[in-house]
Amino acid sequence: MEMNAIRTDWTVAEVAALFGLPLHDLLYKAHTLHRLHFNPAEVQISTLMSIKTGGCPEDCGYCPQSVHFNTGLTAEALVPLTAVVEAARAAREQGATRFCMGAAYRNPKPSQLVKITEMVRAVRGLGLETCATLGMLTREQAESLRDAGLDYYNHNLDTSEAFYPQVISTRTYADRLDTLKTVRDAGLKVCCGGIIGLGESDQDRIELLHTLATLPEHPESVPVNQLVQVAGTALEGQSTVDPLTFVRVIAVARILMPRSRVRLSAGRSDMSDELQALCFFAGANSIFYGEQLLTTPNPARSKDLELLDRLGLRPAPSPTLA
Repeated sequence: MEMNAIRTDWTVAEVAALFGLPLHDLLYKAHTLHRLHFNPAEVQISTLMSIKTGGCPEDCGYCPQSVHFNTGLTAEALVPLTAVVEAARAAREQGATRFCMGAAYRNPKPSQLVKITEMVRAVRGLGLETCATLGMLTREQAESLRDAGLDYYNHNLDTSEAFYPQVISTRTYADRLDTLKTVRDAGLKVCCGGIIGLGESDQDRIELLHTLATLPEHPESVPVNQLVQVAGTALEGQSTVDPLTFVRVIAVARILMPRSRVRLSAGRSDMSDELQALCFFAGANSIFYGEQLLTTPNPARSKDLELLDRLGLRPAPSPTLA
């Protein structure tokens, strides 16, 4: 099979073999594929805004927005439309081409979704790609968001199916897969990835990557997060993952899903410039701008621009929206 063929029939053994390659061999394969499908000098810039913070009934062990943990976070109502438009306009002026809206819901109520579709229309009207993460959706809700102009829907798998019960008990892995199918069937692009550092093994990382790469269609965006440990959450105190293991996850994701945007997401504030540089070489080509991701810290925009400049990278241009 050609090196640049798009496959959804990977076996777990094949993924494990890639993960276990000598690092330089793995990086060579990943970087070569990256150049076949993307301009290696460009990094897509997204901004993520929390439009409804805290009070989530789910018990995701990493999340400070869960009602199950005492993290000092106060639950807030859905923000007004004007605040979203202002934030999106500022993001566009600072170089972002995609604006993502996150709400701490298990699943949005009809009245909430009406307001969110208004936000989507307004952000799309500014010429930005739109993305939302709102929990589980019905087919009708997904179609409503699509009709409002939503481009992407984010719904992460977080980890392997085997390790998942160690992290979350209020929503099953099947629930997450069903939501991915629902939004895909509604005609939305999919943003789906996971979190490294939850206490999982290399085998769990391999199986997560295998699940993502064997979906009927690869997610157009694959966010790879490093756990941000928040005091009061169930996963506070986890051991730090070897940075080179994180690079391996990025590289294998690039090989398995060569046309997907692989995004360095949460946890970059704890990553060295050298680690991020290796990740970009391994095939990461998207980041979040802004000093906060929902409720956790993110590098300052000026620091990101300085790093990109040092590496000879530049923000990707805005896409042509249909």
